[in-house]
Amino acid sequence: MSKSSNAIVALAAGAAIGAAVGLLYAPESGEKTRKKIKKQAKKAQKDIDAQARKTYADVSQKVNEFSHSAKHKATDWKGTVSERIETALSSASYKADDAIVALEEKLEQLREQNAKLQKPKSVKDAAQTTSATVNV
Repeated sequence: MSKSSNAIVALAAGAAIGAAVGLLYAPESGEKTRKKIKKQAKKAQKDIDAQARKTYADVSQKVNEFSHSAKHKATDWKGTVSERIETALSSASYKADDAIVALEEKLEQLREQNAKLQKPKSVKDAAQTTSATVNV
């Protein structure tokens, strides 16, 4: 409850108690006094009930506003996270492609070096290796 709600409830309770004490010390008959007390008690009950309903409505409105705000923020965050994931995956895909191309180039270089270093099995293979090297 807010401070103003507490103040209003305290004021209503104090007024009801004050009215009841005043009636008890009033120079009237017991029956009239009891009727006045009953009337004041019903009035205080109505005031407290009205204040409780108002407070409930205020709290409900604040909860709804908070819930609405939280939903919007969650949606914004979800979009942001989705965008970041998509960007990261796209970037990773490009980097993976670049890495594959670089590895394929390196593999081709290693094959060429390996071919140069291997001994030919026959004279015919040596002639082919030499002619391939000259043509390149």
